[in-house]
Amino acid sequence: MEALPERERPWCAGAVVTAGTGAGPLAEGAFGWAVRYAAYDRELPRARWVPTHADTVFDLASLTKLFTAIVAVGALERGEIELDAPVASYAPECTAAADHGITVRQLLTHRSGLIPELPLYEYQGDEARWARLYAEPPATPPGTARRYSDLNLLLMQRVLERATGGSLADLVHDRVTGPLAMASTRFRPPHAWLPRIAATEDQRRPWGKLDRGMLRGVVHDENAYALGGVAGHAGLFSTAADLATLCRALLAGGGPVLSPASVDLMLAAPGLGFEVDQPWFMGELAGRGAAGHTGFTGTSLVLDRSRDCYLILLATTVHPRRRPGDSAPRAAAATALARALG
Repeated sequence: MEALPERERPWCAGAVVTAGTGAGPLAEGAFGWAVRYAAYDRELPRARWVPTHADTVFDLASLTKLFTAIVAVGALERGEIELDAPVASYAPECTAAADHGITVRQLLTHRSGLIPELPLYEYQGDEARWARLYAEPPATPPGTARRYSDLNLLLMQRVLERATGGSLADLVHDRVTGPLAMASTRFRPPHAWLPRIAATEDQRRPWGKLDRGMLRGVVHDENAYALGGVAGHAGLFSTAADLATLCRALLAGGGPVLSPASVDLMLAAPGLGFEVDQPWFMGELAGRGAAGHTGFTGTSLVLDRSRDCYLILLATTVHPRRRPGDSAPRAAAATALARALG
């Protein structure tokens, strides 16, 4: 891990990794730089580089989906929603979902048939952006095939907000991060956090979808940004230590966030919001029911209840600009943990 930010063409500018069991951490480390570049083609003066630390805050990208899923499973437990109910029974404004009978389960298992994403950032105003999402029909019949889509968790956000009467930001805080005392996890981090936050990308066309410059402390995902920084698929910021707290709670049965039965439901294949047994980023932890996710900015989380362990890797692979995806370091770290535990 220490070498990843130091190569001639480094995998990331910086990274924080923590591995542990239900009893606590086994290994922790911070490597490289939270901020290194002024622009996609220019480093900052060396004196202005900011090193990563154990408490560096990262843009979680699609790890946000795990929190949306946890809130959803908690809503199932509370009787606020039902897994096989139509999306439109909670959010009738989701007209395409209503027309095609898309269910809550199909959103959480990525079997709605929806395409991976839409350019919501091209529309003016939240009303137009959400209307565009509501009108998108599935590309394949719901329930017939799995297709990973950000749109699923955006629609899940709307279901949860309509069913509970709360905003997604409040639901995540009140039902997940608050009870677990995850004080460094939130949407739209305050300016006071900026010295702790890792930079992401010098976002500009043609590699990016918007021209926003070097990003630090604001969400990287263009659609989440367009939606105000709070979205079911992206937008949360967090630290490795906070995510480790979440992992230990799930390994211990879910309290005070979920019941053991709800954790079983969420993490059993094919997973509700979680990916299950994916060697491409889980390495040799995959195969016994390991669950987790990756994020576009360089983040990943793996939870393996069979070994009572977790692995969190938060990296800045898009700093200073995005590059072709490469999960080999994630898989290698997971394999090292699997072999260490036997």
